[in-house]
Amino acid sequence: MEAVSTDTSPSELRKHLFYETSHSPSLAELVGYEEAKEITDFCFIANPYYPTPGMLRNLTENFLNLIKSYPSSNPATSQKHLATVLNVNPDHLIIGNGATELIVLINTTLIDRIAVPVPTFGEYIEKLKDQRDAELFALKPGENYQLDLMQYLTWARKRGLKALLIINPGNPTGQLFSLGEMNEFLRRAKDMELVIVDESFIDFAGDTVPSLLPIADRFSNLLLVRSMSKHCGVPGLRLGYCYSSNLFVLNRMRQFIPTWNVNTLAQYFLSLLPSTDAEYHIARKRLVGDVRWLFAALQSMPEIDVYPTGANFVLFRIKGGTTARELQARLLNEHRMYVRDCSNKIGMDNFHIRVASQGREKDARLVEALRMLLR
Repeated sequence: MEAVSTDTSPSELRKHLFYETSHSPSLAELVGYEEAKEITDFCFIANPYYPTPGMLRNLTENFLNLIKSYPSSNPATSQKHLATVLNVNPDHLIIGNGATELIVLINTTLIDRIAVPVPTFGEYIEKLKDQRDAELFALKPGENYQLDLMQYLTWARKRGLKALLIINPGNPTGQLFSLGEMNEFLRRAKDMELVIVDESFIDFAGDTVPSLLPIADRFSNLLLVRSMSKHCGVPGLRLGYCYSSNLFVLNRMRQFIPTWNVNTLAQYFLSLLPSTDAEYHIARKRLVGDVRWLFAALQSMPEIDVYPTGANFVLFRIKGGTTARELQARLLNEHRMYVRDCSNKIGMDNFHIRVASQGREKDARLVEALRMLLR
């Protein structure tokens, strides 16, 4: 992609770029690749502490050979590498070119009609064969957009739906359901043909990860989706995976996965996971601590309402009349910080900002900038 000329300010660029997709434009789109290096990105969510420096050196040293080589056409080896760190059956995994590729496959091969609580991650609606196939369960602003699982299940049954989506922790709210709550919900939802649970942020829920992976094989209607961009910090490699004990579901999806859908760099990165798993969990727990600090610091500001989070980001609502779009523009232009304006999330108003932790030092600078702009 050609770099955008830096003689155009971000505030001018946003007039068109922010309307061309339901996702935020990348910093490179806004200001060019060089200037993007000078801006702290709190918008796109990725672990700042992983991959380790050693892994990055390894990738760099092998870069030329990797980009000159075809990736493997057999996914089994990469599945085994990933299964080793997840402690799951590799045959029950599908690795995708990012979670979004898998969401498209799910929507086009498995879904006729599906219950979707909103606001949520837009791909689950936008990539349906027909967006009208999504039955939207509107979360209430007065209840901080919190999802009641049993109320949601009852609603889906009354609508005659046999498939439903849960994102845990929620995106953009950060709402977290415990493993016990999810286990009980799945036990009660056995009449559903398909329960999709997106756990892309679950590794940041606490020192212990309350993922459904260890008990997933108990529920034949469960399909787990996870993006590795978030917890592994490699959004540019485009890695995500699905897990299910239902081989009919997995094989249905596999029929439509392109050969070589995972590139060579990504496959090589997966091969590094088993030997760096201990370092990964150190990095993960460090970020959990950073998010707790960021949440507390934001919560001390009377100008915003802060949502509890089980993810590596925090959502807040601006009280004083400043819109999310206005605050985003000022942070970008005046403080060289990029945050997520959630105004284009279906069902959400135009006063919500989501910020992903980028480490204690950068987070502290963000908090100080917010204090200056909102006082």
